[in-house]
This record gives sequence, C-alpha cells and structure tokens, in this order.
Amino acid sequence: MPAPARLPIFPLPLVLLPGEIQPLHIFEPRYRQLLGDCLDGNRTFGLVCRTAEVAEREIPAGTAGCVAHVDTSQALPDGRSNITVSGRSRFTLEHFVDDPAPYHVALVSPLDDMDEAEDEMFPLADRLRSLFTRVGRSARAIQDDSTPLPELPPSPAALSFAIGQYIDLDLETKQQLLATTSPFERLRQLDRVLTPIVDSVEQRALVHTRARHNGHGTLP
Repeated sequence: MPAPARLPIFPLPLVLLPGEIQPLHIFEPRYRQLLGDCLDGNRTFGLVCRTAEVAEREIPAGTAGCVAHVDTSQALPDGRSNITVSGRSRFTLEHFVDDPAPYHVALVSPLDDMDEAEDEMFPLADRLRSLFTRVGRSARAIQDDSTPLPELPPSPAALSFAIGQYIDLDLETKQQLLATTSPFERLRQLDRVLTPIVDSVEQRALVHTRARHNGHGTLP
C-alpha cells in the first residue's frame, strides 16, 4: 500500500466526484496562495467537504476527499480568481500536518475501489442509464431546455460518479457516494435516489408540455 502523501487541502461545503467539473471563486488570501502554488506546481490540491458545524482542522481522520486539478484559471484585477477544477483520484484524510504555508496541508492515502466483477454490475448499470435518461429528458422538458444529455461512460464504476455529478444530491448522500469503495453499492445508492422520483418527474414534464400546447396543464 502506498505511503501517505502530503497534499494541500481546501475545505469547502461541497463534494467533488472523480470526473466532475466544478467552478470555484478564490478570494481568501490563503487560498490565493494555494492557487498560486498549485499553478507553479502540478496544479492539484485536495478538496474535502466541510460543513459549518465542523472546524477546518477538526475534519475527522478517514474522511474521503477528491484530488482537484486546476483546469482553467482567470485572475481578476483585485487578486481574486475564477477557476474550474476537475475531480481526479479519491483519497482518505489521515491527519493535518504543520506546514509553513498559510493554507492547510494533510497526509492523505489513496482510496481505491474494491475488485468487483463488472459483468455482474451491467444489468443494474443499464437500468440506471435508463432511469437517468428518463429523469434527464423530463427535467430538460420542464425547463424548456433542448440541450442534449451528457454522454455516460461505459464502465459501471465510472458511471456511478458520472450520474452522481449530474443529479441533485444532498451533501451527505454525495459524500457517501464519494466514500463508497464498492461500485456495485454506488449503483444501488443511485438507484434508491432515482427510482422514487422518475414517475413524478415524467408526469410533471407531460403536464408542462401539454400546457405549452393547449394553454393549460390539465390532463385529459
């Protein structure tokens, strides 16, 4: 097992999943420094979800996080920056360490998936693709949005993270998805989220579409 590595840590009230693209606004001086150091180095830092009830240095050991890669950075005249990051590999927070940098630095260990048979996951993965398509198309219809749905990866393990970034999950559920090392269980988690809502979302989309065409939302 690889030894823990030092990683700059950015605690934020959000969860970043592998493959997810996330815009961030950098304004605190310490995180401006973190950004500068990242851009001068390998362009990565660790993003860990932190809620308001937990102090930054009191994030528990064992908390799952995600390596964020700075894809784009736009410096503003006052020193702030708008950046986009993409989620890379996952890690487990071991503990914070003392460092001369003004931002947090921690020792982290890789968080890898269990070895599970992909062929056993395909039926559930196919079901989730169908559920995602039904919910996504209905949501687009309700918003009068003709944008195509995003392409989903073929791998069931990657699929769970891809769907997780496109649907509305609360922080606790999304953090649980990030921390789960069983791809099969991640697919089950998403199935439990999507299955109860698909019929109601499709019904709302049908009412909305008919209302646009006949001036009211009453079904015949």
